[in-house]
Amino acid sequence: MARTPLARPPLSHPSSPVREALMLQLSPDHLPALTRWFPAGGPGPATVAEHVLATGVGSWWADRAVQPRVVAASCAGHVVLRGSPDELTPEGLAPLAGNRIDAPGRFLPALGAAFERLTPWERMVWTRQAEPQPATVPLGFVLRRLEAADTDAVQALGSDAAWISASWGGPLGLAASGHGWAVFSRKGRVLAVACTYLRGSRYEDVAVFTVPDHRRHRLALACVNALCEDIVARGRVPSWNCSVLNRASRLLAWYAGFRLVREYVHYAVGSPVSHDRLSA
Repeated sequence: MARTPLARPPLSHPSSPVREALMLQLSPDHLPALTRWFPAGGPGPATVAEHVLATGVGSWWADRAVQPRVVAASCAGHVVLRGSPDELTPEGLAPLAGNRIDAPGRFLPALGAAFERLTPWERMVWTRQAEPQPATVPLGFVLRRLEAADTDAVQALGSDAAWISASWGGPLGLAASGHGWAVFSRKGRVLAVACTYLRGSRYEDVAVFTVPDHRRHRLALACVNALCEDIVARGRVPSWNCSVLNRASRLLAWYAGFRLVREYVHYAVGSPVSHDRLSA
């Protein structure tokens, strides 16, 4: 299924009235009143706002601090955007550049006018509903929960795996969170890691990474199975979020007992439209 950038709507004519609606980053004392803006207690994008509120990792945005009309929660490159887009300007949306945005369809004209690129990504949401396939760790390897002392080992996974700890603020945050499991080699190298990527009030969204030279050995499945037992013990439900194009992720989810709940679309946005183009 191809992903095709959406055509950007025509920019406003210079004679159009100037509207002031900038997205402002909010301080933590504003947050409790904003939770009503976002879906709660569900799998998928709902976990973004809940994770930011629970962990403090990420940011909250609004078009104004008092009685906002538009509110966004962002974490690790994911944004959930809600409210009324009627007063938004391209300049106002600029702080959300480079993210993947979940927003109702009414926001698409505003997003298309604000960014050089707007690409739909079809996504799948799964929840754990079946017994997982068993996965044993080879002799000499160790499967265990991550600890703060494992920070360097997580860091050593390199830039290709940086995304998996981003929702915890980096390797230390993930290692010390109590929400990650990994398979270690005899020398203490992390070969595979699974973690709660976004922690919601009812669902914990699972992410996994395996180093390239140890894939197809079910190490990821072993990590996911251990993590899911932890999640269930915390009284929550494991969930899974992946692209419809990611066959490897879909297969792993199935082996781990996840089953499809629904599909949705979020939008990868590029750089803000340049000032010269806005005023052309």
